[in-house]
Amino acid sequence: MSNNIRVRFAPSPTGHLHVGGARTALFNWLFARHEGGTFIVRVEDTDRARSTEESERAVLEDLTWLGLTWDEGPGVDGGHGPYRQSERLDLYREHAERLLAEGKAFRCYCTDEELEEKRRTALAQGRVPQYDGVCRDLTPAARKQLEDEGQSPVVRLRAPPRDVTVSDLVRGDIEFKKEMLGDFIILRSDGRPTYNFAVVVDDALMQITHVIRAEEHLPNTMRQVLVYEALGYALPAFAHVSLIVDKDRSKLSKRRGATSVSEFRNLGYLPGGLLNYLALLGWSPPDSEEVMTVAELIDKFELERVSPSPAAFDEDKLDWGNAHHLREEPLADVAALGMRFAEARGLIEPDFDRFEAMVDLAREGLARLSDLPDAISFFFDGDIEVEDEAREWLFRDETKQLLASLVRRLGESEGEIDASTFKAALKAAGKDAGVKGKDLFMPVRAALTGRSHGPALGEVAAVLGRGRVIGRLTQAEGGS
Repeated sequence: MSNNIRVRFAPSPTGHLHVGGARTALFNWLFARHEGGTFIVRVEDTDRARSTEESERAVLEDLTWLGLTWDEGPGVDGGHGPYRQSERLDLYREHAERLLAEGKAFRCYCTDEELEEKRRTALAQGRVPQYDGVCRDLTPAARKQLEDEGQSPVVRLRAPPRDVTVSDLVRGDIEFKKEMLGDFIILRSDGRPTYNFAVVVDDALMQITHVIRAEEHLPNTMRQVLVYEALGYALPAFAHVSLIVDKDRSKLSKRRGATSVSEFRNLGYLPGGLLNYLALLGWSPPDSEEVMTVAELIDKFELERVSPSPAAFDEDKLDWGNAHHLREEPLADVAALGMRFAEARGLIEPDFDRFEAMVDLAREGLARLSDLPDAISFFFDGDIEVEDEAREWLFRDETKQLLASLVRRLGESEGEIDASTFKAALKAAGKDAGVKGKDLFMPVRAALTGRSHGPALGEVAAVLGRGRVIGRLTQAEGGS
């Protein structure tokens, strides 16, 4: 494919970025990056009742956090703006006026009450509700009379009475029957466009080559095709990806837990871990790999490998994949993201190198960054909480002698404790006390961390530092 490919993600700022929307944005972004094309973000904010600036900021922040940076869009002018529909109203009106002048659209003065009555009648008769064309051929005099009476018209497209077939890159040819719609509204009485009209005008003027979106937009496609044809614009390629469903195949609902990017962010998932998992919801790489970097996702992504089947969201699998990313992504990045979770629990470490070392030791056992505070709390000053299993080791007969010997051996060395220094002192203390294996390691681990499991003791001691290590060993010796 050529690098003239242009795709867009067009969120409505009416709430948080749902994982389904994030997956759509990701597929568009990966396709653009794989093909050397352009990724555009366009804010569809013509719903005045529900759109808010706060929601727009939140959606754009979530995209930025995920790393789905845009080549054109809010704050990045690529020559095809504005990138908010509320700033493009004149363009929609100009296009509607052109269709009116060409006889491809007409003004309709039917009231909402009249239309609702016709809809109920059609349903009662077993017919698909459809506009009956009563205003299609009104004379100028009739229109003037209605307007003099205070009627504000909408603008409707003259829909040709024929079936429409759309070639979809994911689903193949899809046929829409003419009975599915009549002359539909493209401009409301207040001059604002309907969704299907604005989308076509925007996509055409922004030179979008591929429309990649969720299958819930399929019913809109027939109307949009007719608008493209009426305006004389070339059709883009369509690709309708599957819906994301719950494990029981029901609609993904907030009742099951987190469903928005911000929620997953606050639960401690890494951007790379979440992106990796979302990419696998409806797409499969050629080598069946399940853990991939963003660079690998870009390299492997092809629309041909996107499935039309619903994709089930499995949080256990997300945790599994995120754990891999916690272990494999750059330590500095993981630590920087993890710091806010630690600080929220009052675990403040001004020395970033030391905090980074804590994270490095803890991340092997983490699935989410929200688990980090519990994993590293023992590194901080203050009384440590001793687990019951660990406490038992502190009251064994040989523990007092072991801990006393270890304190003495550590006192024989100078400077800060490193892993090798601690290991040597521990080995010597074990000989002094006549213990080895678990009888050696477990009491010391309990004294230093209050736990019965954890990272290698030498590395733990190095991060704790000489003062904390000797202080805790001495305190545990006195209490054993």
